[in-house]
Amino acid sequence: MTEKEKPKVLVTGAGGQLAWQTIQRLKNNYHVVAIDFRRKADLGDDVASYRVDFNKRSFEDIFREHSFDGVIHLGRIGSDISSAFYRYNANVLGTQRLLDLCLKYKVGRVIVLSTFFVYGASAYNPALLTEDMPLKASNLSYDLVDSVELENVTAIYLYKHPNLNITVLRPCNIAGPRIGNNIGRLLSGRFAPVLMGFSPMMQFIHVDDMADAVVLANDKNIPGIYNVTPEDWISYTDMLEKCGCVKVPVPSIPGPIPRQLARRLKFKGMPSHLVNYFKYPVVIDGTLFKQNFGFECQRTTNDIAEYYHRRKEKEGFVRGLFLNRSKKFGRRAADNI
Repeated sequence: MTEKEKPKVLVTGAGGQLAWQTIQRLKNNYHVVAIDFRRKADLGDDVASYRVDFNKRSFEDIFREHSFDGVIHLGRIGSDISSAFYRYNANVLGTQRLLDLCLKYKVGRVIVLSTFFVYGASAYNPALLTEDMPLKASNLSYDLVDSVELENVTAIYLYKHPNLNITVLRPCNIAGPRIGNNIGRLLSGRFAPVLMGFSPMMQFIHVDDMADAVVLANDKNIPGIYNVTPEDWISYTDMLEKCGCVKVPVPSIPGPIPRQLARRLKFKGMPSHLVNYFKYPVVIDGTLFKQNFGFECQRTTNDIAEYYHRRKEKEGFVRGLFLNRSKKFGRRAADNI
């Protein structure tokens, strides 16, 4: 395939690690154009990069300048960023505008990144959540309304405009190197809050595997909604132990107490609106994606835990080295007085 024959793909959320990993996998077979609302990502001379707001006129200029064969929408703003109003404008209205532009400029393939949070954390959740389960997150927390509405908007376009060939991916917790989401900050920290009496089962997918899943969905182009997860899962407290985190007990009853503590103390990785996800299991079934796309994770939960554990050991070594040097410097300074 010559350079002129390569299809052109737009990747949003280019400043994030998942997008970076995805772009590295795509650029040998695609002309990649990358955008981000936060900053212009430096992705090398072979990848055109822009900083742009989805709701501004300049966004359409990019579609007008480039004739995209596909769009990979990874630019969803997490629930820990900015205000609920800003997130709604970016995630819901911004995604709707993106899909409208895809229709206008006849894009034939769209990948949209969602999240398992849309199912909601409830004591009544079944053991494995399949794609046809109701999305209850917005009923449980106002801060997750934009995540559910993003999916609702996308689902409308999925069924109303089949020519867009939309694929929605709902991954479990994405973790690993340079991941700055809630779970990444929690597992990389030295201390981690634990609700007393609770240790729900959780799933974690390595960022490298998730990037493989995104590229696979783009290449095979099988529209639909898919959970993306490895076949293994682990309890929250066991994962903390494997990652080398010190568990900090937090009162779990009555119900409002952990949310109030999380809000006031600003627990790392456990914002108040996500407290229930550390209380009740939200385990998703990834069978459909595995069957349709032939997807297999290459990294296990233990591989993810080992990364965070080694990182803490390295940081501890660096910290100890710095303290030792500081003490030596202090003694030398005292000797010279």
